[in-house]
Amino acid sequence: MRIAANSIRDHPKGRIYDVKVDGKSIVLRLSFHALQRMALWQLTERRILEALLFPEEVLRGHGDRLIAHRRYGSHLVRVVYEYESHIPVVITVYFPSAARYFQGGQRHEDRILA
Repeated sequence: MRIAANSIRDHPKGRIYDVKVDGKSIVLRLSFHALQRMALWQLTERRILEALLFPEEVLRGHGDRLIAHRRYGSHLVRVVYEYESHIPVVITVYFPSAARYFQGGQRHEDRILA
């Protein structure tokens, strides 16, 4: 799993990431709220990008938002996102117990990387 940031730039609603994943370029946005939550939970950009681009499962949440899960030990990175003009926008992130939310890794309601 090779993830490299081509560029990171500020946006009025957060930060835009242009990342290269296995030769494919993906543009996505992290909201200011998501960036604050990353700091609160001490989650790195790499962990967020791994969970978003290589999730073990993706579920539907409230208001048709999507929730990407990736486990790390007994916890999981939970990335809540939606699409805005075909660009994934990360709304929030957190790091709860996997036992509470992980459903077995069989469902993928969405895949950013086809």
